[in-house]
Amino acid sequence: MTLTVAQIDRETDQLVGEWLPLSEAAKQLGLSVGRAKQLLKDKKLVGVRRGGSGEPQIPAVFIAGGEILKGLPGTLTVLSDAGYDEVESIRWLFTPDDSLPGSPIEAIVKGRHTEVKRRAQALGF
Repeated sequence: MTLTVAQIDRETDQLVGEWLPLSEAAKQLGLSVGRAKQLLKDKKLVGVRRGGSGEPQIPAVFIAGGEILKGLPGTLTVLSDAGYDEVESIRWLFTPDDSLPGSPIEAIVKGRHTEVKRRAQALGF
């Protein structure tokens, strides 16, 4: 399986705000870049290309305290199973949802990942 990294659109790029190059994300996680690339392949993280950067970048909020946010990998798997690509997954996670309130990623940060995962599962139906 090869690693595919989509090009991000301007609107989604602005929704996210802060990004980390994959090499920096790997450093924060205490991993090699190769292992971090495997996390992208395994859908534990999602990365995209921004601007002219050749290196995949991930939203900075995906890593907290040297770890991937609890509940994020499972949510990304559910989104992938529902047919969402990397950019669509990021857009969904960062788009405000009045019923949460806030965005799904804000809910995950606050520990409400089970609720977010249920919403993601409903996308597949």
